[in-house]
Amino acid sequence: MQPVVSGSTAPSRSPDLTPRDWLEAGQSLLRRGGLRALKLRPLAEELKVSTGSFYHHFRDFDDYQGKLAAYFAEDQVSDLIAALRRATPDPIGRIRLLGQTVRRRGSSRIAVAMRAWAESDPRARIAVERHDELMLDFLASCLTDIGFSRSEAEVRAYGLITLGLSKVHAPHLDMASLFDSLLDIMVTRP
Repeated sequence: MQPVVSGSTAPSRSPDLTPRDWLEAGQSLLRRGGLRALKLRPLAEELKVSTGSFYHHFRDFDDYQGKLAAYFAEDQVSDLIAALRRATPDPIGRIRLLGQTVRRRGSSRIAVAMRAWAESDPRARIAVERHDELMLDFLASCLTDIGFSRSEAEVRAYGLITLGLSKVHAPHLDMASLFDSLLDIMVTRP
């Protein structure tokens, strides 16, 4: 028989969950349903644990939301950028790998959800601003490495980020190769 805590009947899972597991689960909920989906019970169900185990890692849900916003802005982006830098010395290769990673992880959906959350929560707004600052700097650095001035690189970096966040319906375009085609345009001098 499974223990029941706080009225939850979710089957128990390994007690070795970390705060990062909870943050990843929260992002999964945000990705699928936006801020409305981010509630304690669905979060516990996502991890297949009781709601009581949440309190081993977070004081309350407000504390959790603050850490979730910070996770989006710092740890996740910093880890990704470091991994991209290790993966290849080629600046354009790093940008291509970023595009592949974003598509594979569904990162644009979490970014859209975070931007919507930022409309009503200053913690999320600060997190989105920090996320954008780190990503813009990474992309601009890659572009300056291939010869663009910093100002040209920043404009192109902004374009690449906004392209990744757009959800334009264009069924006649091959979405799998669209980012690479747009990247080719963005890195070519007129």
